Amino acid sequence: MTNDFQNPQPPVEDNKQEPGMFSTLPPLTTAFIALFGIFLLYQIGGAAITFLIFGLNFEKADVTALRLLTMGGQILFILLPTLIFARAVYHHNTTFILRMKIPKMREIGLFVIGLILLLPLLQNIMYIQNFLIQKLASSEFLFKKIVDLLDQIDKLVDQTYGNLLTAHSVFEGSFIVFVVAVIPALCEETLFRGLVQKSFEQKLGPLWSILITALFFGLYHFNPYGLIPLIALGSYFGYAAYVSDSIFVPMSLHFTNNLLSVLVFMILGDDELVNTPIARNIQITPHLISFVVLSTLFFSYILFVKKNYHKLVSN
Repeated sequence: MTNDFQNPQPPVEDNKQEPGMFSTLPPLTTAFIALFGIFLLYQIGGAAITFLIFGLNFEKADVTALRLLTMGGQILFILLPTLIFARAVYHHNTTFILRMKIPKMREIGLFVIGLILLLPLLQNIMYIQNFLIQKLASSEFLFKKIVDLLDQIDKLVDQTYGNLLTAHSVFEGSFIVFVVAVIPALCEETLFRGLVQKSFEQKLGPLWSILITALFFGLYHFNPYGLIPLIALGSYFGYAAYVSDSIFVPMSLHFTNNLLSVLVFMILGDDELVNTPIARNIQITPHLISFVVLSTLFFSYILFVKKNYHKLVSN
């Protein structure tokens, strides 16, 4: 079973050397420098530009300017540093380390179906998680104080997303999709499932590489109640990247997920695909039953794809 997971792809051609053989830094060092260095660059650089443009009056900033700032920050402080660093470290094999292989449409389709099965499962995980948090908060004073702090962070996340996703015209809605769905899929996947995960894979193997990368992917988003679902989502993106060996597959999944979130917000005025706040008096039994059913469906589908992948994607 382990061997099957570690080798779901066809054997690499003889002329494709391991990137680590040509790297100027050890792969693990490369991955952690990318994670922490680009994180700090994004946070500090983004904060500096925000201050220079808006000063201390950030809350009254024009929403279009905020969208442009969000887009520019991701390109300048995530995508470009990732590409430059990947080129500097893996200068002989940059396209290999970034998984620049064009996938077949059926490959993307296979994993999009899995994403459609995964999203309602993640919603159930959030409801179950929130039920447990509610119970602990009602019985533990210290835990309640922590939850109150998380609620404040969660409220700030909600307000930020709400401002970014509110559209008053078709053109504005299209621009929001570009900023919230296209740009993050391009920038974040190049960093996480490209440079970082592929570097980890040179030393840690696929399983730990996927999980560690997904953990940092979740932490990057500063969404306290969405952390576990984000890690699960990142793990699925990582699995899709590893099996397909194409960065364009997780990019497509990331775009689809964010697009659905935008559409849900625009249609229903609710962004539950991104965040589900603590709810009171949750009836947990239906969610537990749904969790079991959806988990069975999702993992059965993953096993089916894993077993028949080459047959499904071949001509």
